[in-house]
Amino acid sequence: MKNTATVLLLALCLAAPALASNDPAQVSDEQLAATFRDTRTVAERGNASAQYELGVMYANGRGVAKDDEQAVRWFRLAADQGHADAEVFLGRMCLQGQGLAQDDAQAASWYRKAADQGNANGQFSLGWMYQNGRGVAKDDTEAVGWYRKAANQGLAQAQTNLGHMYEDGRGVAQDGAQAVHWYLKAADQGIAQAQFNLGVMYDKGRGAARDDAQAVHWYRKAADQSFAPAQDNLGLMYMNGRGVAQDDAAALALFRKAADQGIADAQTNLGFMYLQGRGVARDYAEALVWFRKAADQGYAVGQHNLGVMHQHGWGVTQDAAQAVGWYSKAAEQGYTDAQYNLGEMYDNGLGVEQDDKQAATWYRKAAEQGHAVAQYNLGVSYEKGQGVPQDDAQAVAWFRKAAEQGAAVAQFNLAVMYEKGRGVAQDNTQSAAWYRKAADQGDADAQDNLGLMYMNGRGVAQDDAAALALFRKSADQGMADAQTNLGFMYMQGRGTAQDYADALVWFRKAADQGYAIGQNNLGVMYKQGWGVTQDATQAVSWYRKAAERGYAVAQYNLGVMYDSGLGVEQDDKQAVTWYRRAAEQGHADAQNNLGLMYTRGRGVPQDDAQAVALFRKAADQGNASAQNRLGLMYVEGRGVAQDDAQAATWLRKAASQDYAPAKNNLRLMESRGR
Repeated sequence: MKNTATVLLLALCLAAPALASNDPAQVSDEQLAATFRDTRTVAERGNASAQYELGVMYANGRGVAKDDEQAVRWFRLAADQGHADAEVFLGRMCLQGQGLAQDDAQAASWYRKAADQGNANGQFSLGWMYQNGRGVAKDDTEAVGWYRKAANQGLAQAQTNLGHMYEDGRGVAQDGAQAVHWYLKAADQGIAQAQFNLGVMYDKGRGAARDDAQAVHWYRKAADQSFAPAQDNLGLMYMNGRGVAQDDAAALALFRKAADQGIADAQTNLGFMYLQGRGVARDYAEALVWFRKAADQGYAVGQHNLGVMHQHGWGVTQDAAQAVGWYSKAAEQGYTDAQYNLGEMYDNGLGVEQDDKQAATWYRKAAEQGHAVAQYNLGVSYEKGQGVPQDDAQAVAWFRKAAEQGAAVAQFNLAVMYEKGRGVAQDNTQSAAWYRKAADQGDADAQDNLGLMYMNGRGVAQDDAAALALFRKSADQGMADAQTNLGFMYMQGRGTAQDYADALVWFRKAADQGYAIGQNNLGVMYKQGWGVTQDATQAVSWYRKAAERGYAVAQYNLGVMYDSGLGVEQDDKQAVTWYRRAAEQGHADAQNNLGLMYTRGRGVPQDDAQAVALFRKAADQGNASAQNRLGLMYVEGRGVAQDDAQAATWLRKAASQDYAPAKNNLRLMESRGR
């Protein structure tokens, strides 16, 4: 689960039309009043520049009480004489509805008058109107044209916005290098927005080679002007040690500066620092405060992180329902981690009624945005038919998407699908390839399965040494199946010298985890006295543990012990019980032995028909003893109509496996002319 919000801000904000006035430097009130009187005298004589200056004084309340209507009056008088700066200021008053009714069309008209005179502020403002469709039809191409005119005159705001148009390919062919060019011009003039944007370009390697040091340089310039997004991003650079020495304390300070300005991403990052105890003592309560500030602004990452806090009870009473509520808010905004987590909550019935369909719905939303674990989970949903129709092909498709992103668990599942031919043509080579990818990431299941591929020469060249190495890697992670397989390699002397003591060690590790195959194999070691003093009672004990877990081989072995009275009092009924349990799982030797119990009436009423049915099941699996016995039942007509042809057929099947009793029985039939 991803609990952090450490994604760089990429939204490149546009500078809105806002013009610096020609207000005088700070002077006394008396001087300002005198200047106002002198300016008014000249303005009343019809001097356009004085009329403009008088409008500025009314607009800003310098030397006279602020009065927007009077400002508009004097701006209009100057504008009517063609004063470009007055036209621009009058356009701004129209745009903002100051001193007159708000009117975008009139604003655009005044900006155009100034722009047509070559006034850079007018050109920039008219470009902004076209870009935003205010007072004119929205037209990015027109916007670019006017921004360019103003930018070529050196107006920094226009250079910033022109860079943005190039970056986004709006009204002009997308061109990162041109974006960097214009951002740099504006940044060199000290425009914080441009400095920030230029930092992002270097950060992401867009329009210029990726350069963390340059990104830090420009973020710092903007941050030093208290530009909050730059403070946030510079904090991330310090947090991650990119372009600057890693320094959590510096990151914390920068996040706080931006957070105090209300930047939701910075508030989230500051909360993360408190959550993790980075640059400050861990403090869940403080983390919660900052996540909530971001969440209350509708910031999806903050909402998601607040959900995490409620789910785990960090800094707040654990409350899965509250977690669901916050995840839902973030998920509905399209935040992938929240969509995934919401899917998990529905999947597991945490804070909400368990609902496979809802789980699949949210997994899909996150998966379609590339969330690897959600893709994997959606694949599992299709594999099992949970919340969606069962569909192996769809399962494979989603496993593949996640696997190609490097998700080891998905690589493992994709390998399994190839190995079993589910949703894709069976292909051991592909199976081994995907097991290897997951195994190389340390996935214990994949290491174990790839070991089996090497042991059996499936999809790779047979190689016991490679199998042994893989089993060991998995076994060292506690994988019981791998521990059992490693024990088997030592028992058989495959890929290593035969060593019963080591085999016993690994079987015991698996058995102690309750792994049935390990328990059964430990029983075999005790029964045979391999690596341990022979002890049939211990063998029975381990067989029983595995048998009670439903492991058919152990059920068969326990049946044999009761049948022969080894390590336990001889008991035909118990032998039948355990043979039957294994036989019902398709264990051929158990089916054969249970058939013998029926032929002899041991532990069950004597019943040749039942015996024949059991012999046939085992014989159909290729069990030579059962094939031989089924042949004899046909020879003698026991439990089945006497049939020499059928008898010969089954005896030949057994004889072809070099089963000596069947060969003898065939010769006996031939000697009798049957």
